[in-house]
Amino acid sequence: MSQAEESYQRRLARNLNELLQELRVAQAGVQILFGFLLSIAFTERYAAADAYIRATHLITVLFAAGAVALLTAPAAWHRLLFRRGRREYVIEVANNFAIVGLACLAVAMTGTILLLGEVIIGGWVAIALGAFAAVVFGTMWFAWPWRERGRDTVEDDEDDEDRLE
Repeated sequence: MSQAEESYQRRLARNLNELLQELRVAQAGVQILFGFLLSIAFTERYAAADAYIRATHLITVLFAAGAVALLTAPAAWHRLLFRRGRREYVIEVANNFAIVGLACLAVAMTGTILLLGEVIIGGWVAIALGAFAAVVFGTMWFAWPWRERGRDTVEDDEDDEDRLE
Protein backbone atom coordinates (compact mmCIF):
# COMPACT_ATOMS: atom_id res chain seq x y z
CA MET A 1 0.00 0.00 0.00
CA SER A 2 1.37 3.40 -0.95
CA GLN A 3 1.90 6.18 1.60
CA ALA A 4 -1.04 8.16 0.11
CA GLU A 5 -3.32 5.11 0.39
CA GLU A 6 -2.15 4.53 3.97
CA SER A 7 -2.84 8.15 4.83
CA TYR A 8 -6.30 7.91 3.25
CA GLN A 9 -7.04 4.71 5.20
CA ARG A 10 -5.85 6.33 8.44
CA ARG A 11 -8.09 9.33 7.77
CA LEU A 12 -11.04 6.99 7.18
CA ALA A 13 -10.27 5.13 10.41
CA ARG A 14 -10.03 8.39 12.34
CA ASN A 15 -13.29 9.68 10.86
CA LEU A 16 -15.08 6.46 11.74
CA ASN A 17 -13.69 6.48 15.29
CA GLU A 18 -14.74 10.11 15.79
CA LEU A 19 -18.23 9.39 14.51
CA LEU A 20 -18.62 6.37 16.77
CA GLN A 21 -17.40 8.40 19.78
CA GLU A 22 -19.96 11.13 19.04
CA LEU A 23 -22.69 8.52 18.76
CA ARG A 24 -21.75 7.02 22.14
CA VAL A 25 -22.53 10.37 23.76
CA ALA A 26 -25.91 10.65 22.01
CA GLN A 27 -26.79 6.99 22.63
CA ALA A 28 -26.49 7.27 26.39
CA GLY A 29 -28.85 10.24 26.50
CA VAL A 30 -31.42 8.77 24.16
CA GLN A 31 -31.44 5.43 26.00
CA ILE A 32 -32.04 7.16 29.34
CA LEU A 33 -34.80 9.25 27.76
CA PHE A 34 -36.35 6.12 26.21
CA GLY A 35 -36.38 4.33 29.58
CA PHE A 36 -37.95 7.37 31.25
CA LEU A 37 -40.64 7.56 28.57
CA LEU A 38 -41.41 3.86 28.91
CA SER A 39 -41.77 4.11 32.67
CA ILE A 40 -44.38 6.87 32.39
CA ALA A 41 -46.93 4.46 30.92
CA PHE A 42 -46.90 2.42 34.13
CA THR A 43 -47.85 5.19 36.53
CA GLU A 44 -51.25 5.79 38.11
CA ARG A 45 -51.41 9.31 36.77
CA TYR A 46 -50.91 8.05 33.20
CA ALA A 47 -53.96 5.80 33.54
CA ALA A 48 -56.09 8.92 33.99
CA ALA A 49 -54.39 10.89 31.16
CA ASP A 50 -56.51 12.14 28.29
CA ALA A 51 -56.13 11.14 24.64
CA TYR A 52 -53.95 14.18 23.84
CA ILE A 53 -51.39 13.23 26.51
CA ARG A 54 -51.43 9.58 25.44
CA ALA A 55 -51.00 10.42 21.76
CA THR A 56 -48.20 12.89 22.51
CA HIS A 57 -46.53 10.27 24.68
CA LEU A 58 -46.80 7.55 22.03
CA ILE A 59 -45.42 9.81 19.30
CA THR A 60 -42.58 10.86 21.60
CA VAL A 61 -41.76 7.22 22.43
CA LEU A 62 -41.76 6.33 18.73
CA PHE A 63 -39.34 9.16 17.93
CA ALA A 64 -37.12 8.12 20.84
CA ALA A 65 -37.16 4.52 19.55
CA GLY A 66 -36.30 5.81 16.08
CA ALA A 67 -33.41 7.76 17.57
CA VAL A 68 -32.15 4.64 19.37
CA ALA A 69 -32.33 2.62 16.15
CA LEU A 70 -30.61 5.26 14.03
CA LEU A 71 -27.91 6.17 16.54
CA THR A 72 -26.96 2.55 17.23
CA ALA A 73 -27.14 1.36 13.60
CA PRO A 74 -23.65 2.65 12.70
CA ALA A 75 -22.09 0.32 15.27
CA ALA A 76 -23.91 -2.64 13.72
CA TRP A 77 -22.95 -1.57 10.20
CA HIS A 78 -19.32 -1.22 11.26
CA ARG A 79 -19.31 -4.59 12.97
CA LEU A 80 -20.96 -6.42 10.06
CA LEU A 81 -18.84 -4.76 7.37
CA PHE A 82 -15.62 -4.77 9.40
CA ARG A 83 -12.55 -5.55 7.26
CA ARG A 84 -14.59 -5.71 4.07
CA GLY A 85 -13.02 -2.61 2.52
CA ARG A 86 -16.28 -0.67 2.90
CA ARG A 87 -15.20 1.82 5.56
CA GLU A 88 -15.90 4.88 3.38
CA TYR A 89 -19.42 3.65 2.65
CA VAL A 90 -20.02 2.84 6.32
CA ILE A 91 -18.96 6.38 7.26
CA GLU A 92 -21.30 7.90 4.68
CA VAL A 93 -24.29 5.82 5.80
CA ALA A 94 -23.46 6.27 9.49
CA ASN A 95 -23.27 10.02 9.06
CA ASN A 96 -26.73 10.06 7.49
CA PHE A 97 -28.11 7.82 10.25
CA ALA A 98 -26.57 10.10 12.87
CA ILE A 99 -28.16 13.24 11.39
CA VAL A 100 -31.61 11.68 11.11
CA GLY A 101 -31.17 10.08 14.54
CA LEU A 102 -30.38 13.45 16.07
CA ALA A 103 -33.48 14.89 14.40
CA CYS A 104 -35.55 12.10 15.96
CA LEU A 105 -33.91 12.78 19.31
CA ALA A 106 -34.72 16.50 18.99
CA VAL A 107 -38.39 15.65 18.34
CA ALA A 108 -38.39 13.20 21.27
CA MET A 109 -36.86 15.78 23.59
CA THR A 110 -39.38 18.38 22.43
CA GLY A 111 -42.21 15.92 22.99
CA THR A 112 -40.90 15.08 26.45
CA ILE A 113 -40.77 18.76 27.42
CA LEU A 114 -44.28 19.24 26.03
CA LEU A 115 -45.52 16.22 28.02
CA LEU A 116 -43.94 17.42 31.24
CA GLY A 117 -45.31 20.90 30.64
CA GLU A 118 -48.80 19.50 30.12
CA VAL A 119 -48.67 17.41 33.29
CA ILE A 120 -47.11 20.10 35.48
CA ILE A 121 -48.67 23.32 34.13
CA GLY A 122 -50.92 22.54 31.19
CA GLY A 123 -52.47 24.84 28.60
CA TRP A 124 -50.67 27.33 26.43
CA VAL A 125 -47.63 27.44 28.72
CA ALA A 126 -46.93 23.77 28.00
CA ILE A 127 -47.27 24.37 24.27
CA ALA A 128 -44.96 27.40 24.55
CA LEU A 129 -42.38 25.26 26.38
CA GLY A 130 -42.58 22.61 23.65
CA ALA A 131 -42.26 25.24 20.92
CA PHE A 132 -39.30 26.82 22.72
CA ALA A 133 -37.61 23.41 22.98
CA ALA A 134 -38.18 22.80 19.27
CA VAL A 135 -36.61 26.16 18.42
CA VAL A 136 -33.61 25.56 20.71
CA PHE A 137 -32.89 22.05 19.38
CA GLY A 138 -33.57 23.06 15.80
CA THR A 139 -31.30 26.07 16.06
CA MET A 140 -28.40 24.55 18.03
CA TRP A 141 -28.35 21.16 16.35
CA PHE A 142 -29.30 22.00 12.77
CA ALA A 143 -29.80 25.62 11.66
CA TRP A 144 -26.62 27.03 13.20
CA PRO A 145 -24.29 24.23 12.02
CA TRP A 146 -25.81 24.31 8.51
CA ARG A 147 -25.33 28.06 8.44
CA GLU A 148 -21.69 27.50 9.34
CA ARG A 149 -21.39 24.88 6.58
CA GLY A 150 -22.52 27.54 4.14
CA ARG A 151 -19.57 29.69 5.23
CA ASP A 152 -17.06 26.95 4.40
CA THR A 153 -14.50 27.60 1.74
CA VAL A 154 -14.33 23.87 0.96
CA GLU A 155 -15.80 23.08 -2.44
CA ASP A 156 -18.30 20.22 -2.69
CA ASP A 157 -16.50 18.73 -5.68
CA GLU A 158 -13.12 18.31 -3.98
CA ASP A 159 -11.80 14.79 -3.72
CA ASP A 160 -13.25 12.38 -1.18
CA GLU A 161 -10.20 12.61 1.09
CA ASP A 162 -10.96 16.19 2.02
CA ARG A 163 -14.70 15.74 2.41
CA LEU A 164 -14.34 13.01 5.01
CA GLU A 165 -12.91 15.46 7.53
